[in-house]
Amino acid sequence: QGQLVESGGGLVQPGGTAKLSCVASGFPFRYYTMTWYRQPPGKEREPVAYISATGDTTNYWPAVKGRFTVSRDNVGNIVALTMNNLKVEDTAIYFCRASATVSAYRPQEVWGQGTQVTVWP
Repeated sequence: QGQLVESGGGLVQPGGTAKLSCVASGFPFRYYTMTWYRQPPGKEREPVAYISATGDTTNYWPAVKGRFTVSRDNVGNIVALTMNNLKVEDTAIYFCRASATVSAYRPQEVWGQGTQVTVWP
């Protein structure tokens, strides 16, 4: 079925750095694009960073551009999100999502369970 497990969340001071990891298993990770999402308290889930299956292409949403970096290791089946200069408004549950690049692949989509990041003095 496929599984994603996030880790690395916690309490961080404003201006600090945190690195999240998402480990994939049970599906051919190298053929899936990966997107990090977050869900702030009381708000809708929103995308923050995308990386292509090969890792050649990345995209960042405006709120995090210049501060967050997404990377992947297709040998270790890991995608990471390095978050620098964290702000209180970055407080959220962070999720990783895998999306198949070919419609015939199964599963088409996998979500992780999320990891909490809290930015507070």
